Amino acid sequence: MTDLPLILAGPLLRHTTATTITLWLCTSCRCSIELQLHLPDDELQTYTPKQQQVALGTHCYMQLLQLDLSTPLPEGAAIGYEIIFNGEQQTLLRDRLPHLCYNDETHPSFIIQPTLKRLLHGSCRKPHHLGEDGLCAADTFMAQTRHDSEQTPALLLMTGDQVYADDVAGPMLSAIHQLIEKLGLAGEHFSGATVDDTQALFRCDNNYYQRDQLLPRNKGNRDLLELFFGGAEKPIFTSVGAHNHLISLSEMLAMYILTWSPLCWDLVNLKTPPAGVKTQYHEQYFEELKAINDFAAGLDKVQRLLAHVPTYMIFDDHDVTDDWNLTRGWEETAYGHPFSRRIIGNALIAYWLCQGWGNNPETFTPLMAKLDSVFAGQTLNHQDQLVDTLLNWEQWHYELDTQPPILVLDTRTRRWRSESNANRPSGLMDWEALTDMQQKLIGHKSVIMVSPSPVFGVKLIEVVQRIFTFFGKALMVDAENWMAHPGAANVMLNIFSHHKTPPHFIILSGDVHYSFVYDVTIRRRKCSPEITQITASGLKNTFPDTLLKWFDRLNRWLYASRSPLNMFTKRRRMRIRQRHVCGQKHDRLLNQCGIGLVELHNDCDDIKASVIHQNSQQDFY
Repeated sequence: MTDLPLILAGPLLRHTTATTITLWLCTSCRCSIELQLHLPDDELQTYTPKQQQVALGTHCYMQLLQLDLSTPLPEGAAIGYEIIFNGEQQTLLRDRLPHLCYNDETHPSFIIQPTLKRLLHGSCRKPHHLGEDGLCAADTFMAQTRHDSEQTPALLLMTGDQVYADDVAGPMLSAIHQLIEKLGLAGEHFSGATVDDTQALFRCDNNYYQRDQLLPRNKGNRDLLELFFGGAEKPIFTSVGAHNHLISLSEMLAMYILTWSPLCWDLVNLKTPPAGVKTQYHEQYFEELKAINDFAAGLDKVQRLLAHVPTYMIFDDHDVTDDWNLTRGWEETAYGHPFSRRIIGNALIAYWLCQGWGNNPETFTPLMAKLDSVFAGQTLNHQDQLVDTLLNWEQWHYELDTQPPILVLDTRTRRWRSESNANRPSGLMDWEALTDMQQKLIGHKSVIMVSPSPVFGVKLIEVVQRIFTFFGKALMVDAENWMAHPGAANVMLNIFSHHKTPPHFIILSGDVHYSFVYDVTIRRRKCSPEITQITASGLKNTFPDTLLKWFDRLNRWLYASRSPLNMFTKRRRMRIRQRHVCGQKHDRLLNQCGIGLVELHNDCDDIKASVIHQNSQQDFY
């Protein structure tokens, strides 16, 4: 199609060090690519990077560029870059994407900072949430600090729920379907479903707002309907709107392209509901459209941010589906049906290509050979074999060789499952995964650990989750916390207590849709490690405000430092001080869309945490 821009999404700056540069982008045609670096001394160097491109459809090619350098790049100085397509050196990125550069700069750029002084982190970015997009606030912050290596963030950590595959607005689903057609994304056949393939799915009467009707409605599949399309009823925390749950791989890939980039929004028309939206849902469609239009309007800033700061990602449940692998019973039901297994597998394929691949490309080399056969035509082939491989893949976690080093945990696929009760929450990591993690901690003075779910949550909320779990209702309250499984909780707490644990331990987390900061030490230990947990959530999501205020207040009353109730918690060996929200006299929980900023001083003796939102910043003290 001649009306398609060459660049559909990106460039996203991914794993980047003094000797390695990784860029992710999507193009509308197959192309050869060169990479130019503009060094601080005005030296211009042109390279041919390792280029891996995957043909996702007729007019969609996903590109991962890797450049390995024999001479390290200088630290602390801006390094500009250009992507040259098909030898057209006269056409700059700024010409193709006028909004991509800050101010009057001619190229996007980055700064190598192996010693971390400032970093950004956040999670939970739901496009149709009514709040501001935290990535837009991060872009404003980058614009203000980017020329000062002491102030500009070294990297961005996205700690889960970068997309919501299970909670999609009607206008977003319409945009996804229009983009699939524009780009000619490959279709697929389904097994165990009431629709045979993607075309039948898109034409069926239940395509919008009624996808809960698509699985066979019989007694054996009742749990499956509840898990994937109805959403668990959650009277305590929130309701899940999964009636537009993404199903096909093409839908999930289109969601990522629309989430990262503004360019493809010009290719869709959302002014009126598509023909498949029934009249009773028109009002909901137009309400959601307001939020979707606001989301799309901020994507210029998001694209600019992601082109300038090295970005790392890890999944949580909504990147795949709500309550993903929460209990053994959930897994047995979900993976035992070919249709739900395919839905999960499609989300994992999309995560790998659009998120995981750029974290550590070499890790996924064994998988790359399988892609050519899967995307060999207009219909996907050998898809179930790839899904089986990804469901058994155990290399989603990764480490970054920074100072301090960063360990990013996979808390979703290596679960410690309950053998006694299929409805009890699984541990977020099994014994083997926790043991591997402990070995990587040894010998470091300080370490940053990324856990999508907080290790130390709000005690009262965990008690509520524990009560519901006792009655076999863990799915109703998202019992996703480290303390919910005795084995995982005890091993994690023992790791903190071990004499070889780093003296400074920083935990970055998200998931819960509010932000808070804990300073943790071990009781009755002379040389306790100093543990700082910083939870930043959400980028574009919040907790029900009134409910959170009551939880915050009751938690302070019931679990004050001298409260006897603390003796009944698994973390009674820990002394936890919860920091206050600056400007809010009593609050410890911040319910505000934004992005977390972490500042490390004096070899991590002084750790400052704040949330940046809109044009302001709130500190925790």
